Amino acid sequence: MISKRSLLRRSAAATVAAAAALVLAACGNDSGIDGSAGHNGHTATSPPASAPALQGQHNAADVAFAKGMIPHHRQAIEMADLAPSRAQSAEVKKLAKDIKKAQDPEIKTLSGWLTSWGEQVPAQGEMDHSAHGMAGMMSPQEMEKLENSSGKAFDTAFMELMINHHEGAVEMAKTEKAQGAFPDAKTMAAAIITSQSAEIEQMNKLLGRS
Repeated sequence: MISKRSLLRRSAAATVAAAAALVLAACGNDSGIDGSAGHNGHTATSPPASAPALQGQHNAADVAFAKGMIPHHRQAIEMADLAPSRAQSAEVKKLAKDIKKAQDPEIKTLSGWLTSWGEQVPAQGEMDHSAHGMAGMMSPQEMEKLENSSGKAFDTAFMELMINHHEGAVEMAKTEKAQGAFPDAKTMAAAIITSQSAEIEQMNKLLGRS
């Protein structure tokens, strides 16, 4: 009996020791998990914390680009909206459609950036005032003349004015590429330079200038 009791006690002691070892190991693992989670927590939270910082890393040139390009694009779309009912050339109608298709989403994107930066988005009615004198922008008189023309006269006037308008946008985009800090704005600027330079070349060909 003594021998059996001794064996039982030893067996119980071994079981308790094993259980204690498991508990300690589990605790050790938990702290290891916590430690690694804490480390990973830093790693995981750092990118989100730094990502907005990177995404929001903008300067005065970025703000000027967005605030200037919004009314600039709005006027191009206003011009493009005249083409379906006034243009004679199928090429001019397609060009106007392409301009609107490209620039309308860019206005939304630019507006979103300004809002996220805590900046004021230019109001629709501010176009003629704040943007007056901006590179390539048409005067109210030029806009009125375009509205009152049709057929071949509209096609010619539309392309001549749009070339100047696009050249202004390209100039603004080049400034953004050189001076801006916000990566997405610089990417958009590069896209504007490429697409609008191609459209300038196309319109010059249609006008017989090249």
